[in-house]
Amino acid sequence: MSEKRTKAMEVNPKCSWQELTLGLTMEDAGNSREFQTGLWSTIKPVFLKEKCKQCLLCVPACPDSAIPVKDYKREDFDWEHCKGCGICKQACPFGAITMEVEQ
Repeated sequence: MSEKRTKAMEVNPKCSWQELTLGLTMEDAGNSREFQTGLWSTIKPVFLKEKCKQCLLCVPACPDSAIPVKDYKREDFDWEHCKGCGICKQACPFGAITMEVEQ
């Protein structure tokens, strides 16, 4: 892990603005597993297993790799990483994903 990202993960009230990671930049590719983005969500996807045809089109559409696949079948969402963006819902041609407001 880069020194820059380590500092960004230790953000606290004592950090100066110069110590923060520049916004809207990608420090390293493929690092979404390192961050639990599921805490961000206010809307969450609901997997309707009975409608799913296991086409797996939703899997590569997910920007956070939050749709696990086991034995070529998708499973329910990885809630630690799903931030509720809804891209998977748009990718599903069978209506097997709906969005619901978290309570």
